[in-house]
Amino acid sequence: MSENLQPRKWFAEHVQPHEPTLRAWLHSQFPGNAEIEDIMQESFARVWQARLRGELRAPKAFLFATARNLALDYVRRQNVLRAEPLTDSDEAGLLDETAGVPETVQRNQELALLTEAIQSLPDRCRQIFTLRKIYGLPQAQIAAQLGVSEHTVSAQLTIGLHKCTEFFTRLRRGSEGRT
Repeated sequence: MSENLQPRKWFAEHVQPHEPTLRAWLHSQFPGNAEIEDIMQESFARVWQARLRGELRAPKAFLFATARNLALDYVRRQNVLRAEPLTDSDEAGLLDETAGVPETVQRNQELALLTEAIQSLPDRCRQIFTLRKIYGLPQAQIAAQLGVSEHTVSAQLTIGLHKCTEFFTRLRRGSEGRT
């Protein structure tokens, strides 16, 4: 039977195994955040929605990126923005005994690929994409800071998202060809 006909099985196999790691990671990255359980539930819901739309290629990477973005949104709402560069490596995370070596290696590889995808964007697109998606600045603030229209910011974000999606699609097709 197709995975589309067995949604509970898909979720149990591809998403639920990451729940303890995600919870531990959120607690380590956002200590004192009382919204962790809500962030996790919203992350699960967004993974599911992305799957239903056929947009999901890497459930774990999407889950962790979504959770991180939601947690950062919460922090921003509390006026305690903790902007971290995407490429910074948390040394404590590398030594975290709650995460196994394979999970840590996989997470670091996924982060490196995401960084590579963003770095492959054209300069202006990369700048706007990073300010919005990594640092969470509102589109109006990005437009004012860069001296462009909000429409330009929106268009560049769309272009960036499409180019990153194409990057991962090419990468996936390349790896399927080698197996």
